[in-house]
Amino acid sequence: MGPVPLFLVSATSLYLGASLAVSLFDDVPPAGVAWWRLLGASAILVAVRRPWRRRWSRPRLVDAAAFGVALAAMNTLFYLSIGELPLGTAVAIEFIGPVAVGAVGARTRRAWTSLALGTAGVLLLAGIELSGSALGVAYALAAAACWALYIPLGARVARNGDGVDGLAVGTAIGTVVLAPLLWWPASDALGSWRWVLAAAAVGVLSNAVPYGLDQVVLRRVTTHQFAVLLAILPAAATVIGAVVLGQVPTAPEVLGVGLVAVAVAIRE
Repeated sequence: MGPVPLFLVSATSLYLGASLAVSLFDDVPPAGVAWWRLLGASAILVAVRRPWRRRWSRPRLVDAAAFGVALAAMNTLFYLSIGELPLGTAVAIEFIGPVAVGAVGARTRRAWTSLALGTAGVLLLAGIELSGSALGVAYALAAAACWALYIPLGARVARNGDGVDGLAVGTAIGTVVLAPLLWWPASDALGSWRWVLAAAAVGVLSNAVPYGLDQVVLRRVTTHQFAVLLAILPAAATVIGAVVLGQVPTAPEVLGVGLVAVAVAIRE
């Protein structure tokens, strides 16, 4: 498959996993589902990649650990946000993180235009949602901040040559680090193997498949081409949220998501 179909598969898997997670929130709190997602993803990645076959120096292991903790925090805060907000809205607000990183890193007129459009879209969406769930907006913005950290940390892991192995190690470490905070809500799933398996499936759909495919796509496209592909994500989340969860967006919400998508597509 070419990079565009692969990315579409990645996006579909990512937000089908998020939709499945939302369906579990009535029985398991969002923080608990987030931890089972991390556990399922790390188990699959470690089993497939077997990263213990590599020799890990302390600096590389520290880089992978920091990357994994940032990823785990980002995923947890995102799940907390979609417990309060429509899926497409939460995704769009979260995207202000990478847009801001791109603007600060590039410092070009195009990058600052991207940041302005993204900020306008986020402010529009936040203004709509503040009356309904200010907490959800706060969670989404916190997830955006973690995404902003995730980008340079992920780039460092990639420069170390660790790739998906670094993702496997980092996800496993992040799962363990957040366990003391998330185990109590996660334990609600232990009453039924159905919920344990469903939450683990969320990890496969939302972490293992999309992040693994993204590593393949990144090797086949330029950074700018990948940025254009990322613009698909807010729209994909909105469509999947409407079809699967019945979260039909209003016209202002569509405009806000559209502004963020354009911002992502033109960022450098």
